[in-house]
Amino acid sequence: MAGEIYFIKTNPTIAKINLYKKLCGEENIVLGYLDEDRKTSLEIIKTKVKENIEDLTPTEFCSIFRWFQSEYKDENPGDSNGEEEVINQLFIHGIDQFYEIPTEDVRSFNQIISDYQRHSKNTLHYKFNADNFSQFLIYGIFFTGLMNQLHNKESENIQLMDYLKPDYKTLYSFAEDEFKATLQDAEKKSIPYRDILYNYFNELYDLTRFYKGCIIKLQNS
Repeated sequence: MAGEIYFIKTNPTIAKINLYKKLCGEENIVLGYLDEDRKTSLEIIKTKVKENIEDLTPTEFCSIFRWFQSEYKDENPGDSNGEEEVINQLFIHGIDQFYEIPTEDVRSFNQIISDYQRHSKNTLHYKFNADNFSQFLIYGIFFTGLMNQLHNKESENIQLMDYLKPDYKTLYSFAEDEFKATLQDAEKKSIPYRDILYNYFNELYDLTRFYKGCIIKLQNS
């Protein structure tokens, strides 16, 4: 990982079997991807995976990602399918990396998270329940939709914003207030805006709208 944001879903039952077995079978390799007090850290990770992988911290998840990156991608740097193999192997071991925000858009995406938290008075940690995540995404659809309209970036996907507006008037009001404030805030206006941000929120909403489990946001510093 190199600054990207990854969104993941987990399958605790599969992780309890496949990932736990892999951790036990490759202990000496895994230790190289952990921080200080590595043996203790590994035992903590193994215990969490065996009980419920969702209890892993972002640091522990990122250690597992680095391990899989090294094993399935970094050893074959010329293989264009390396990243896909990492995603496949994570899935086999109970971690579904279902979406990625590329590095160049992370700052803007995180700013939208920060603005949403301020308006909604709802703190978003790295682990979301489905309802909280959906509310944030709808706010993001509204805000980025308004920004796209400002930049004359209309598309057929903008219809989703119009479809959701009647049922989420408060969220639309938050987004509209932030949109107006952004136009007057020199610091925020300095953050590059790309119309593809709307697509991120639209696609994330589509991928998770019927999902009822836990959604985890990871970012490599």
